[in-house]
Amino acid sequence: MKALYLDNSYLKEFEAEVKEVNKEKFIVLDKTAFYPNGGGQPYDTGRLIKDDKEFKVVFVGKFDEKISHEVELKGLKVGDKVKGIIDWERRYRLMRSHTASHVLSAVLYKDAGVLITGNQLDVDKCRDDFSLENYNPEKIREYIEKANDIIKKNLDVKTYYLSKEEAMKNKELFKLAAGFKHDFDKIRIVEIGDYDRQADGGTHVKNTKECGTIKFLKSENKGKNNRRVYFELSV
Repeated sequence: MKALYLDNSYLKEFEAEVKEVNKEKFIVLDKTAFYPNGGGQPYDTGRLIKDDKEFKVVFVGKFDEKISHEVELKGLKVGDKVKGIIDWERRYRLMRSHTASHVLSAVLYKDAGVLITGNQLDVDKCRDDFSLENYNPEKIREYIEKANDIIKKNLDVKTYYLSKEEAMKNKELFKLAAGFKHDFDKIRIVEIGDYDRQADGGTHVKNTKECGTIKFLKSENKGKNNRRVYFELSV
């Protein structure tokens, strides 16, 4: 299966063929632009259309290296040609949040030497967890303001691939405390101007100006060296 979103996050519609149907409602296509739930980024929603019939996509997940689309209606069969349509408003909000989260994690890494211990994006608010030794809410606000300064530089965002061997030579590509657990021959890199590069499989905007402004909501002390910050984006 070809994951079209890896090379074009802005693809809103696509045509594909049904390759598998499981329990009448879990659809595997030969290619898809729907992002599956994972890596802190929620799944895409949208529609699959065959002829004049619409099948609402309510969940997308990746199982055994196959992206599965859960639809509300039964009726799709192997060999069917379908048109996929992404819920673009939802997707674009998640793209903006994902890129902003990368900028914030880069600021924390560069200025405080911390790694990300977890994150969860959403269309309304997002959270980042990180391994900061001293809990200081005002300092966290300063990191967010610096991230906003970086975003205002209108940095171009691009993706490309490195061999696993080459990528592993640069520890700055991996900002997760848990490390990189995937066994890929090629690793996708998301590069934000000359400020940050990270190994990542999610969807992103083309320029930081699309992110808007990171608005601090609250921070929490989650225990030993683990801090959590909640934020939302404003235009």
